[in-house]
Amino acid sequence: MPARNKEQEAEVLQWIEQVLGEKLPGGSYEDILKDGIVLCKLINKIAPDSVKKIQTKGTNFQLMENIQRFQAAIKKYGVPEEEIFQTADLFERRNIPQVTLCLYSLGRITQKHPEYTGPRLGPKMADENKREFSEEQLRAHEAHLNLQMGYNKGASQSGHGGFGNTRHM
Repeated sequence: MPARNKEQEAEVLQWIEQVLGEKLPGGSYEDILKDGIVLCKLINKIAPDSVKKIQTKGTNFQLMENIQRFQAAIKKYGVPEEEIFQTADLFERRNIPQVTLCLYSLGRITQKHPEYTGPRLGPKMADENKREFSEEQLRAHEAHLNLQMGYNKGASQSGHGGFGNTRHM
C-alpha cells in the first residue's frame, strides 16, 4: 500500500478550505473527510447541485451514502474511474493515499472546466507535460533549445491557446 504523504494531505485540506471559504473542523485528515459531508460540499462548490442531498448525521450507512454521492458526482465531472477511491478506502481507512490521489485528480480536472474559477490544487495541468519547472529553469531550457535548434527562436507557450490561458488567480 502506498505510504501517506502528510504534506499532500495538508495541501488537500487547505484547498478544500479555500474552495468552501470556511475553516474545516479540527481532527485528523481521514476523520475530517470520513463522513463525506465535506466532500459533498466540495463538489457542490465546484459543480453546483452535484449532490442534491447531503446527510449531515445518521448511521454509518447513511454517511457512506454521502461518499457514494460524491464519487458519482466527481465521475460525472470527469475524474477517471480508476482514480476514484472506494468507499472503504476512506470510511474504513483502508487506503487513505488513494483518497488523496482522487482529490488531486479532482483538483486537476477543475482546470478542464472553464466555468470553474476557484482555487487550484496541485500542479497546473499542461496538455502533455506533467513536470513542473521554475521560471529560471524554463528560461535556461529555452535558451538551450534555441542554441541547439536555431530555427526555434522565441518559441514559447504564450499563444498556444491550451488550458494555460484559463487560469485566473
